[in-house]
Amino acid sequence: MAIELFSTVGYHATSVAEIGNRTDLQPGALYYHMKSKEELLWEILRRYTEKALAGAQRVVAMDATPVEKLGQLIDVHVGIIARHQREVLIQMRDADALGAEHMRQLQALRQEVQDCWESVLEEGYRAGELTRANRIVANGLLGMVNSVAQWYRPRRGQRIDEIAGEFRAMVIQGLAHLA
Repeated sequence: MAIELFSTVGYHATSVAEIGNRTDLQPGALYYHMKSKEELLWEILRRYTEKALAGAQRVVAMDATPVEKLGQLIDVHVGIIARHQREVLIQMRDADALGAEHMRQLQALRQEVQDCWESVLEEGYRAGELTRANRIVANGLLGMVNSVAQWYRPRRGQRIDEIAGEFRAMVIQGLAHLA
């Protein structure tokens, strides 16, 4: 319920009482389950970011070419972003509400995700399969994929695999050394 409220009205505009009302919990009972509203925000963002990291780590560990891994990174990340669209939107708008320690932890998780992307790009560049590999390219790719949360509307007939396929084709054709 907090995810729905945070994503629709925002973290700052959502009160603990409103979360309690929507979950049929009194504020005291709600605080039994969480330390604070900020702790709830942290848990929401941590959970989906850990899923993105686990997916990226699985791809990095695959026995595949760097270009195949890059395609898989795109597929996996687009899927996670689409399934956790609300959480991504909350992160884009409200992550700055996290306390210093939680923000540091979130940034560390996000950096690990980016490190996976950078390692696949670098592997592809060293193997001569990709034309470039650097932090700017990794940031651009992640920004493009993360933007799915802002415009993806499943009710409009868009399929996740089609979106991932279009991104994959665009990226790989733009970065791969084609024979």
